Amino acid sequence: MKWNSKFAYAIGLFTADGSLSIDGRHLVFTSKDKEQVLNFMECLNLENKIGRMGRGYEKDKKYFCVQFSNVRLYKFLQSIGLSPRKSLTIEYVKILSKFFADFLRGLFDGDGCFRVFRHPESRYPQIRVQFTSASPKFVRWLRQEINLKFKTKGFIRTTTRAENLEYAINDSLKLLNYMYYSPNVICLSRKFQKAKPYFKRTCWNWKTTMA
Repeated sequence: MKWNSKFAYAIGLFTADGSLSIDGRHLVFTSKDKEQVLNFMECLNLENKIGRMGRGYEKDKKYFCVQFSNVRLYKFLQSIGLSPRKSLTIEYVKILSKFFADFLRGLFDGDGCFRVFRHPESRYPQIRVQFTSASPKFVRWLRQEINLKFKTKGFIRTTTRAENLEYAINDSLKLLNYMYYSPNVICLSRKFQKAKPYFKRTCWNWKTTMA
């Protein structure tokens, strides 16, 4: 497989919202956002039909999905840390440092969120970048990888079904400007627009200087 920014972004998306079938050849990607599925397909040059599906016992087919067969990609994803039923078992993903920003942006678009609020006492605006995973080992790996690049202090909050890796305002700003290193990167547009006011225009080429 040939690494590039779109391929790394697709891996981030798939790590969040994709699944490997147990047959060793089929891959499925699902999202509530049709744009997300279209972005994934663009990154991998897929022309498959987009379907609809529910999750679990849900009758309402509110998720968009694309299913395709690619043994070579399947085995590659296994070699970098993904597996069937990965949600609870994933520990890490082997990503080239040069493309970590793209992978992280894909992961953020799939399993991340960005919150803006006011501190209840000071009333100063606060922002939080957050990544969610049901695998504690993956959350700790991700925190370590981000810390190695930025000396951040991400903190982990445990919920009933998952763990949230969160960053306070200064670290969130670092991550936003790192992930969106160019105004033209492929991404989920609604998250881009929400984060856009916090971009430093002088940092559009930050990836080049940080890689």
